[in-house]
Amino acid sequence: MIGRLQCVVLDCTAPTELAEFYAALLGGSVDRPDPRWSLDADWATLHTPGGMVLAFQRVPDHRPPQWPDPAHPQQFHLDIGVADLNEAERQAVALGANPLPRPSKEDSGAEPSWRVYADPAGHPFCLVQE
Repeated sequence: MIGRLQCVVLDCTAPTELAEFYAALLGGSVDRPDPRWSLDADWATLHTPGGMVLAFQRVPDHRPPQWPDPAHPQQFHLDIGVADLNEAERQAVALGANPLPRPSKEDSGAEPSWRVYADPAGHPFCLVQE
């Protein structure tokens, strides 16, 4: 092992607002004091209940990915496990998530066990049935 993952950093135009979106989605505390980072208007953090840290970095000319356009690739995405896909979707959309196109059926012919959304800054993420 060379190192440990400290956090996942998402570029955006409004770091605190995006941190608050993910706090409402995942729980945790926004901008908790942490000696690894200084917090300012260009950087916000979310310490999740499971110990993972998401960080949000201001990029004034941020251009969000477009799903599923390979000319504007997603760059990365988060998979978020949920017990009830429909209820999780309702709550995520109420927080400001935007549903993105998804396949109508998986190879098995069943409804997909995951759904794709964009966060308020345009980053894709999936809600996945546990």
